[in-house]
Amino acid sequence: MSHLTTHVLDTTHGRPAAGIAVTLRDADGVVVARGTTDDDGRIGELGPERLAEGTWTLSFATGAYWAGLGIAAFHPRVDVVITVPGADERHLHVPLLLSPFAYSTYRGS
Repeated sequence: MSHLTTHVLDTTHGRPAAGIAVTLRDADGVVVARGTTDDDGRIGELGPERLAEGTWTLSFATGAYWAGLGIAAFHPRVDVVITVPGADERHLHVPLLLSPFAYSTYRGS
């Protein structure tokens, strides 16, 4: 399992958000990994086995997801910026709760 995983839930329909493209970028904006949420809204392998200390950005292509459902959305993309502390060896799980006009995220387990 990679150091970083994510899970996207469509809170409008009460189900996982499948088919959302996600990119992982380092502090310089270089794309390190790409993935797409599965039928359960998850990406279980995103990025290297261990992320280096520093700032990382997960970009979720939410506009395409909503357009595919025929719904106009306010956020065409959601960028979640996280900090990986050097001494923290725990798994990093970043859930995204999504609706057409809002989103929320937190550090999961």
